[in-house]
Amino acid sequence: MKYSKEDKPERAGGAGAGGRAVPVALLVIVLCAFSFYLGGVYSTGRSLLDSIQPAPTLLALGTTATQQSSALVQPAPSTTATALAAVSFPECPADFQDYTPCTDPRLWRRYGNYRLSFMERHCPPPPERQQCLVPPPKGYKPPIRWPKSKDQCWYRNVPYDWINSQKSNQHWLAKDGDRFRFPGGGTMFPNGVGAYVDAMRALIPGMRDGTVRTALDTGCGVASWGGDLLARGILTVSLAPRDNHEAQVQFALERGIPAILGIISTQRLPFPSAAFDMAHCSRCLIPWTEFGGLYLLEIHRVLRPGGFWVLSGPPINYENRWHGWNTTAQAQKADLDRLKKMLAAMCFKLYNIKGDIAVWQKSPDATACYDKLTPITTPAKCDDSVDPDAAWYVPMRPCVTAPSARYKKLGLNATPKWPQRLTVAPERINVVPGSSAGAFKQDDAKWKLRAKHYKTLLPALGTDKIRNVMDMNTVYGGFAASIIKDPVWVMNVVSSYGPNSLGVVYDRGLIGVNHDW
Repeated sequence: MKYSKEDKPERAGGAGAGGRAVPVALLVIVLCAFSFYLGGVYSTGRSLLDSIQPAPTLLALGTTATQQSSALVQPAPSTTATALAAVSFPECPADFQDYTPCTDPRLWRRYGNYRLSFMERHCPPPPERQQCLVPPPKGYKPPIRWPKSKDQCWYRNVPYDWINSQKSNQHWLAKDGDRFRFPGGGTMFPNGVGAYVDAMRALIPGMRDGTVRTALDTGCGVASWGGDLLARGILTVSLAPRDNHEAQVQFALERGIPAILGIISTQRLPFPSAAFDMAHCSRCLIPWTEFGGLYLLEIHRVLRPGGFWVLSGPPINYENRWHGWNTTAQAQKADLDRLKKMLAAMCFKLYNIKGDIAVWQKSPDATACYDKLTPITTPAKCDDSVDPDAAWYVPMRPCVTAPSARYKKLGLNATPKWPQRLTVAPERINVVPGSSAGAFKQDDAKWKLRAKHYKTLLPALGTDKIRNVMDMNTVYGGFAASIIKDPVWVMNVVSSYGPNSLGVVYDRGLIGVNHDW
């Protein structure tokens, strides 16, 4: 049957027409009102940057349990926030004062000995995870304030006698009544860490003019090298495992010096590629020439183009030192020759050497050296199958990470010097999803206001009462930049589940790690 306009039934007139029009109009009004309501609930006016990074909770580290609770800074309350029920946790047993769940020596036997991989992160399965508050050591009291803490700390806060008795002859630390003192000694700097760093600066002019800003200290001991560099404008991540030296890192944090638990073993270090301006090993006992130079390749990955690798200790200056190394001059010479050959193949060149200190420099750009490398050379050139910046539970690869051709300003000499680099949007920001130079500037402006607000809630922030701070969810390190003039250091944490912006944090001259919380 065909239909035409004439065949269509006419609308009923009168009250029936008005009766249908009213529900339609009412429906339109209700929908508009509902849409407005949803907009008020879900639209916060935030940019894409804010969707990546909610205002984080800040935790001041190195305080007592009571102080920690007062050192939590929450974002300004939202009008839509709902009340949360209070949650309480019991206190852990007293022998848990050094509990680090993912690096727990009590669980090492479960894991293999290959390349000391048992010292890497191995988090316990959910049934074995402790749901309790780690207690402070008996007799704990508020830490000595910075900068005095660099040279001394309370014994009861880090009551470790083993390291004191074993390292007293090297002047790492010395017990003096109710405190430990740190005279700044070390295996390779018997005249003190200050004289050691002075000698290093004479070999590397960039340490004196702001070119070198970030450093990595592998096998840091009690972090005296990193502590000395703080006063010289160089921010160091001191790295040490949970080993028979007990909690080396705890000494560093108690002193107010940046440090994390970690070891070069089978997994990449939790840093992006081209992060550090300098890496350092002072008799750190890492077997650099073993496993095909795999550990050197990891140092190569995390160093910026043009960055420096500094080595003191075996086999450097073996001619005068081998007698005390329980070895022979011939063995040390062979090891040094292997080291030089491996470094040259990785596009390092010997930059300077004097006495116990040798300095190599990573090639500053994508030079012809990298063009000679292929997937079948030794060492091989890394392919594109794994992101060079991926670093959370990513196995180390036996290949050279060549600088990317898309970066023209990533090299050490192409980066603005400190402190100018802090406020310049790095070139690497363009590869972070949803990011731009404009978003970078917006983030900086936002964090200046936030930091000012935080200080009204926590007046101790910005004073010597708070020294170690963790930004648990950063994008560009904006909070750390906003308090850069305060007597604190900030460990920036970039989530392993979100856009990896940690390279931008390091490009600014700040420090941080990947983590998954």
